[in-house]
Amino acid sequence: MSSRLVAGLLATAAIAGTVAGTVLIGGGSTPAGQWVFIALCLILPVLGGLLAVRRPGDRYAWLLLVNGLCLGLSTLGAGLSLTDLPEFLIACVAPVLAVFYGLSWIFVPLLFPDGHLPSRRWRPVAWISGVAVALHAAGSATITGSMYDLRFTSLPGMLMSAVGQLTTWIMALIVFAGLVVRWRRSAPAQRGQYAWMVGGVAASGAGGVMILALIGAGMTSGSLATAGPLPTAVGGLGGLAMIGSLPTAIAVAVVRHRLFDVRVGIRGSRLLLVFDVRPTVDEVLSDLGTALDDGPEPVELLGRLAAAVRAGLEVRWAAVALADGRRVVAGREEGAAVLEVPVRGGLGRIECGPPLAAGSPARSLTRSLTNEDRRLLEALAVPAGLAIQSAGLVTRLVNAQEAERRRLERNLHDGVQQQLVALIAGLELARATGAGPDALAQLRDQARQTLADLRELAAGIHPSVLSQGGLVEAVEERCSRLPVHTTVSAPAALRSTRFPDEIEGAMYFTVSEAVANALKHAGAAAIDVRLAQDGGRLRATVADDGKGFDPAVTGRRGLAMLSDRLSALGGGLAVDSSPGNGTRVTAWVPADA
Repeated sequence: MSSRLVAGLLATAAIAGTVAGTVLIGGGSTPAGQWVFIALCLILPVLGGLLAVRRPGDRYAWLLLVNGLCLGLSTLGAGLSLTDLPEFLIACVAPVLAVFYGLSWIFVPLLFPDGHLPSRRWRPVAWISGVAVALHAAGSATITGSMYDLRFTSLPGMLMSAVGQLTTWIMALIVFAGLVVRWRRSAPAQRGQYAWMVGGVAASGAGGVMILALIGAGMTSGSLATAGPLPTAVGGLGGLAMIGSLPTAIAVAVVRHRLFDVRVGIRGSRLLLVFDVRPTVDEVLSDLGTALDDGPEPVELLGRLAAAVRAGLEVRWAAVALADGRRVVAGREEGAAVLEVPVRGGLGRIECGPPLAAGSPARSLTRSLTNEDRRLLEALAVPAGLAIQSAGLVTRLVNAQEAERRRLERNLHDGVQQQLVALIAGLELARATGAGPDALAQLRDQARQTLADLRELAAGIHPSVLSQGGLVEAVEERCSRLPVHTTVSAPAALRSTRFPDEIEGAMYFTVSEAVANALKHAGAAAIDVRLAQDGGRLRATVADDGKGFDPAVTGRRGLAMLSDRLSALGGGLAVDSSPGNGTRVTAWVPADA
């Protein structure tokens, strides 16, 4: 017997049991409220059956189908218990009902949305829950009577049912807490699906509490049938919430958030269910943008990019390969790449492994990549280039900061520290020998030189004049100590304007490095520094009359780190030079007027 035939038979049995049981409970009549109940109950077997027929390997589809079957059999048994048939029929109803709400409150949310445990740590919860549901079902088999007059026929059965039910409630609370955590941590594309599942499970649990209140009222009055109108109404509402909330939440998630890759459509007067809906290019790019914003680490950034490509193209694995040979892979890399697309700027490429069969949880490799797949991959190549650039920028900044820390450590160890050691030794010697004025004067000069070296070192880290006087004053102070003719020009309004520390620091050290290069490498006789603010940008231009160079051959001569620093602020750096024509360095960052 094929799995599709089994799915069809189970769905048919669930639907028939639900309808027949509801009619029997209503005494042969079907008011509007009962039709609403029937419609809610049919969501699970219909959706589960369709998914199981379409995707026989989907575990979650079979879970929904079995849950719907348990609901249908429970409803049928409850209806039969109100007839003149023997009372032992209730013994077949109660165990199935226990299995139904054990599946609804534990396994449906625990295995959501793909039929697998969230992680290996949930295995004990699954095993304990299975034993608890089995105990509750076995104990419930000793119940007899009608649905309005329930009685246990043995004390051991009642104890088994009580222990199983209590454990089921505890496990349900644990699973619900885990579901809430997964909802908070889920990707934006799945957050709506998880939100409806959380709401459905919460409403179903609240309905269960109402049912317990009705049972308590029935025990007080001696029978559920004589519990009174208010407890009966509360119990009826609780039953509707317990049974209908979860199917309703799943249905809404399918309609609004394409749960299970199913889309609801209307063609003429027909309602259509479209399975295996793939995300559009805009949806993939939107989700990718959110994922990249949330991933600050370079490796994580590229990993999320590869994961977005894998999910968007539904391939077995996807990789982002950088120009330096590094690769970040999402999924298990099996089989050769069947599609490669270079990213923007020649920084690397995106590789895709064999595709998955549409809608196949078994991941058989029967689908071929199409032109639509290539268009999607080419659309992803643009943000891929930006992501690789960002990852490289972060890496270079981290390396530059580490190199700067090592430089400061060397300067302190080899310079000021040694001078202080020598000064202390000289003071000890002077005290021991009773040194005269000449020796003390020499020690004083050493102390002054050490202080000057410390000030110079501090200025290299962050000059005090920059913090106190601003960018223009700090640049003028820096250029006033140069051995060549240097002019600094800036609008009067800019002199009194202050900017954030990171902007002033980046622009100051860029100018400082540019004038240092003009002295060391260009052999310049004159340097011109211009500061300006226009068009929402703060600009600094350093021009010299030196010998110039070819930037394509020589590079930026120490400006690479500062270029990364400016890029991190949203700015940029341009070097214009040629042999014999001097050099012009232009730096800019966004700055409001």
